[in-house]
Amino acid sequence: MGNYAKWIGAGLGFWALGGPVGALIGFAVGSMFDTTGSAVTTRTVRSGQTNEGDFKMSLLILMACIMKTDGRVDKSELAVVKKFLVTNFGEQSALEALQILKKLLEQNINESEVAKQIGLQMNYSSKLELLHLLFKIAYADGEVVASELSTIQRISIIFRIDRLDFESIKAPYIKHLDANWAYKSLEIETTATNDEIKKAYRTMAKKYHPDKVNDLGEDVKKSATEKFRSVNEAYESLKKQRGIN
Repeated sequence: MGNYAKWIGAGLGFWALGGPVGALIGFAVGSMFDTTGSAVTTRTVRSGQTNEGDFKMSLLILMACIMKTDGRVDKSELAVVKKFLVTNFGEQSALEALQILKKLLEQNINESEVAKQIGLQMNYSSKLELLHLLFKIAYADGEVVASELSTIQRISIIFRIDRLDFESIKAPYIKHLDANWAYKSLEIETTATNDEIKKAYRTMAKKYHPDKVNDLGEDVKKSATEKFRSVNEAYESLKKQRGIN
């Protein structure tokens, strides 16, 4: 287990050690003991409370679901995922994550069951950040293909994510296809007044502030900052279009 310290060393809540998620984690990392015989750190958590280890392992499991959507995983796809992991979590963490991910890709994962377990246990802000990262993974090669989008949308529905929140997270990744992406990012209609745009920006900036995922570690918080920036980008785009001061 020592090899996976950066991904589970921060502690797993007991919810992640049971059910379909626990079974996949158990397979991916072998026995739940490190090379010294010490047990993996666990923490008792309530529903809606998530440890850093829970979040990261859930991300890897859902990442595997995205990668398996077309029925195959090739070297070029793994290279893209490695680049994503290095960018977001650092080189050492990326190498550890790839070891786990490759083992997960060997398994038949029940997407609905694992998403249901994760959805029941994580708080809403953590689930929003998971979706954000899944979109980033899907877009790592410059395009979110239909099969990837469908998988992320199914996960979102199981997570009980509000439709407008889903569209807001998706919008920056399809802005080359949707002229109204900035409105969707701020969860408003194209008919919104300038004052409504300003109000929507303040609301979204609070919703996606990186401090919302403070408990998930600095690297996750750093990634969350990108969604926060996309909200700012959408607002600046509308300000320019509308001539808002």
